[in-house]
Amino acid sequence: MFRWLVANRPQNLITGPVIYGMIIPPLILDLFVTLYQAACFPVYQVAKVRRGDYIVLDRHQLQYLNFIEKFHCSYCAYASGLIAYVYEIVARTEQYFCPIKHARRILGTHTRYARFLDYGDAEDYEARLEAFRVAATGMK
Repeated sequence: MFRWLVANRPQNLITGPVIYGMIIPPLILDLFVTLYQAACFPVYQVAKVRRGDYIVLDRHQLQYLNFIEKFHCSYCAYASGLIAYVYEIVARTEQYFCPIKHARRILGTHTRYARFLDYGDAEDYEARLEAFRVAATGMK
């Protein structure tokens, strides 16, 4: 294992402590976003995001990976799944509270954004906002 690490990816020995030391912020984010959703979504009747749909840890079962590769894959799967989970919680929050597009084009919008109201479109705003809120609850 050590020979593989030194011969194949010696830069991992140098950057590994930095990369794996960064697990603390994602763990804190996970905790706080999960608590936020648990406390607030029921109040507004917003449909909850299933954490297990986004954070999937299965790559460690691949037999062709060594222990270090399995560990790397688990770390990345957790981090990228967490970001997707948080992104969906934020998307549902935005849909409920402020489903309005930005004045200029932005990169990286969530799937709900395309259906948001156009910037400056004030016609029937309150009624249309309520329709977005009802949609966020998962009710018709």
